[in-house]
Amino acid sequence: TGAAWVIGLLVLLALLGGLVSPHDAERLDWSHIATAPTLAQAHWFGTDRLGRDLFVRTLAGARLSLGIGLIATAVSVGIGVTYGAICGYLGGRVDQAMMRIVEILSGLPLIFFVIFLTVILGRSVLLLFAAIGAVGWLTMARIVRGQAMSIRQREYIDAARLGGSTPLRIILVHVVPNLLGPVIVYATLTVPQVVLFESFLSFLGLGVQEPQASLGTLIAEGAAEMESASWMLLIPGAYLTLLLLCLNLVGDGLRDALDEPTHAG
Repeated sequence: TGAAWVIGLLVLLALLGGLVSPHDAERLDWSHIATAPTLAQAHWFGTDRLGRDLFVRTLAGARLSLGIGLIATAVSVGIGVTYGAICGYLGGRVDQAMMRIVEILSGLPLIFFVIFLTVILGRSVLLLFAAIGAVGWLTMARIVRGQAMSIRQREYIDAARLGGSTPLRIILVHVVPNLLGPVIVYATLTVPQVVLFESFLSFLGLGVQEPQASLGTLIAEGAAEMESASWMLLIPGAYLTLLLLCLNLVGDGLRDALDEPTHAG
């Protein structure tokens, strides 16, 4: 789809775009303070209030935001798939006890839990990976549990039991591989949620810290200079908006594509 091509272009730009600029993300150009986008001195997206090139900083921020989104989503998927597969396959009292835990955690204001962790343990990118991933697995666990409960009724599961396979082996060999479709779809939809969540935390000053930059910190800096230097807000804001929009469109497209055989049947 067109959205997938746009995502590819944005990712490629984030990874390689900085190579075409003579500036780096932390270099200060005191002769161009808060300069509007111009070809002069290759400041194509302008500069911020410290004279740092906004083109390079936007791409560096996009790399960091995407990295946090992908790694935190991987953590979330790993925990959610493991937890949900165990719940759905074992069932009974084990399932009930484990799902009560999920329900209790779902009722808690998890954003405050993440903020609490960042305040107590310090503000670092690694902590963001762990904290966002650790609180983002609840919906994945529910989805996987429902799929696993359906899969455990299949004939090949009964055959595996009669063949002497242990529950762990059945979960790893027969249950989890058959969950990949829904897991991929939800993971695709989780990435933009995590990127937005990280940007929100960074906007509040609780996420990525200087001298590093994410799209959230750039938007926060731009919001403070909105009246005098609107490009500092509009450029990273437009990049984030386009990225989130395309990621959601791709996720919706994958979900519809995987649902088609079900509807046709």
